[in-house]
Amino acid sequence: MKLNELTLKESLDALSKKEIKLEEVYADLDLAYAQKNKQLNIYLSKNEDALTQAKKLTDKPLRGLPIAVKDNFCTRDLPTTASAKVLDGFRPQYESTVTRRIKENGGVIYGKTNMDAWAHGSSTETSDYGPTLNPRNPEHLPGGSSGGSAAAVAADLAIVSVGSETAGSIRQPAAWCGTVGFKPSYGRASRFGVAAMASSTDSPGPLAKTVEDACILLNAFAGPDEKDATSNQEKAPDFTSFIGQSIKGMKIGVIYQDVKEIAKTNQKLLQELEILKELGASVEIVQAMDPHHAIGVYTVVQRAEVSSNLARYDGIRYGQDRSNFGDEGKRRIMLGTFSLTKGHADQYYNLAQKVRTLYLENYRELFKKYDVLVSPTSPSYAKKVGASFDSAMFGELEDMLLEASSVAGLPGINVPFYRDDESNLYLGASFIAPMWQEGSIIKVADAFEKNTKWNSWRNR
Repeated sequence: MKLNELTLKESLDALSKKEIKLEEVYADLDLAYAQKNKQLNIYLSKNEDALTQAKKLTDKPLRGLPIAVKDNFCTRDLPTTASAKVLDGFRPQYESTVTRRIKENGGVIYGKTNMDAWAHGSSTETSDYGPTLNPRNPEHLPGGSSGGSAAAVAADLAIVSVGSETAGSIRQPAAWCGTVGFKPSYGRASRFGVAAMASSTDSPGPLAKTVEDACILLNAFAGPDEKDATSNQEKAPDFTSFIGQSIKGMKIGVIYQDVKEIAKTNQKLLQELEILKELGASVEIVQAMDPHHAIGVYTVVQRAEVSSNLARYDGIRYGQDRSNFGDEGKRRIMLGTFSLTKGHADQYYNLAQKVRTLYLENYRELFKKYDVLVSPTSPSYAKKVGASFDSAMFGELEDMLLEASSVAGLPGINVPFYRDDESNLYLGASFIAPMWQEGSIIKVADAFEKNTKWNSWRNR
């Protein structure tokens, strides 16, 4: 086995026992990069000093291991473009809190990964630097907006990676690429130094080969940050402490079984959830608020916040002028500005916020009875390359099952629950819990992963 194919936990253990050398990890990773990156278009920039930096960090928790980072996180020593030509050539003068903490804990940023431009999309096809392809099947998309980060893990071009989610942008590409994707509660990880998309839902989080790997990386950067007023001021728990815990007696509600267009996906998920019953949890189908309404809520709220956040890119302080905005960025700015104008705010933006509150109340009622809720992450398998060009609402439709939990700020995690033998494409399950209760979904997702056959690294 090549060392770049190890999980984060396996890598840390092997380095600790001196069974492998850090130089060997980087040698295998560099070889894989040379063989795969040009075709898959995963990395936009690569850290040529990664190994040199790594050798100085062997006594830190992450031991100098290489980590991929989505290109909307500010990094002083690498370009930060958010995959948008407006920021072409931009080098930040400061470091994001997430990447700073990763470095302080001994992680090395191997490179910056491709994404939908400004994180606008769920395909990585809106990138101004070309689309990323799905390593599981290059005729298909990796999802987005963290498509490059998910693909980096799936292609073994990173031990683990960092992404960000506004409404599905970690979990959906994780589902399409057959990896784990962990969106913590809104405010659990600092947004400081992350190119803002929708400030009220943006959430950094890990994409990984296993649930445990995701927890190890989240431990490295979660927690309060005085530079981010929206970060939770309580100390984050040790997320790895929930690994291996029993789920006996836990109550799990299966939502969205009544959504007709995902009937086949739902059927497969129900079959796989039987394992949770065998492990002692109760599993019940439960009615939740229709996810279709979340499409409108998320579209209006997100566009409104986008129109404000992108106003700063005026051609004076950053990169290129506004003529370099792509079509998707322009559409979102115009729609967001329109929805906030006098005479339209009550009709669109304020109404969307009221429906958002209804989702919050619905979740509050559901979590009085259930510890965890679960549904498919995405309606179906990864779409073919070019699919996003046929639909102006492509991202919202592909993220339909995740938008409500994101606008509510809830933690969620994707784990693979099925693989199609013919296409080699995956389906993913999304487990969600109340805010700050990441431990509940870690326990369930870890138990599910360990007792099913769908994780390609655990069952290789």
